[in-house]
Amino acid sequence: MFSKRFSVLDLLSLDLREHDSLDLRCICGRRGLVRPISIPDLNRPGLALSGFFDSFAYQRVQLFGRGEVAYLNNIVQNNLTENIKALFAYPLPCCIFTHSLQPPQVFVDMAEEADCPVLSTGLESSEFSSRLMRILSNIFAPRMSLHGVLVEVYGLGILLLGDSGVGKSETALDLIERGHRLVADDIVEISCVNGNSLIGQGANKFIGHHMEIRGLGIINITQLFGVGAIRERKEVQIVAKLEEWDATKSYDRLGADQKTMDILGVQVPMLEIPVRPGRNIPIIIETAAMNERLKSMGYFSAKEFNKSVLRWLETDAVQSPYYDADDSY
Repeated sequence: MFSKRFSVLDLLSLDLREHDSLDLRCICGRRGLVRPISIPDLNRPGLALSGFFDSFAYQRVQLFGRGEVAYLNNIVQNNLTENIKALFAYPLPCCIFTHSLQPPQVFVDMAEEADCPVLSTGLESSEFSSRLMRILSNIFAPRMSLHGVLVEVYGLGILLLGDSGVGKSETALDLIERGHRLVADDIVEISCVNGNSLIGQGANKFIGHHMEIRGLGIINITQLFGVGAIRERKEVQIVAKLEEWDATKSYDRLGADQKTMDILGVQVPMLEIPVRPGRNIPIIIETAAMNERLKSMGYFSAKEFNKSVLRWLETDAVQSPYYDADDSY
């Protein structure tokens, strides 16, 4: 697991498009663009502008909407700028004005003096808040890297794990040829979003859709199979652990007991799949994906099988021979 330093300049430099775009531009305070953003949350500084600084969340990005700007203009017109000066006495990450609003010149001058970046966006306050919160939660999400392959099979993200040389990449290649999609090969970076969603992607987006096949070398999945054979990221919903067949080990033959793997505090369903000549691992992976979809729809094959066996044992066809044999003694 690792964390990263994220600054206001990094926020401005994000390549965000369409519904993720923040439409940010810097008004002043460029010397402070290196200030870190350490908390993925926002604060509306209305109380601070009125002079109430108890429990002031100065570590957060400060958001100024129409109400805050109207109040700013009022206190500037009445020459009551002490609270603005007191605001900039705190090490604010940055101030952001929504609706393309412009701060009063006094506010700009004090921000420049304090080296506090002041940004502006054309988005409405509510829309900007939801976008920024979503982006920051992804950036600050706990994350880790695993050696494996992440593929999408029938809409489910399946993480293939196992020792080097067990056949993870070859299995993924067969799945891709059967119409499924590759997310990442070799190193999978996983982040925990919203505390319960594991999002996997390639650790390096420039080489993430290349695969190393022993005896063949490096291949480009996008060029060989087209853009429809890849995905940038996918939620990890199943872990398939491939291992060499061990004749002394007892493998699950019913599937009634669901094993899980802990990844960043989230329990993910895990399958242990023994590998040996003659076993078609890609078909087993496909079947596991379809079986998991059935479970999400409320149908658990192993439990239904157990219920059917119990119902059969309760029928007269089974009980009569047993009781008749017992009565003969």
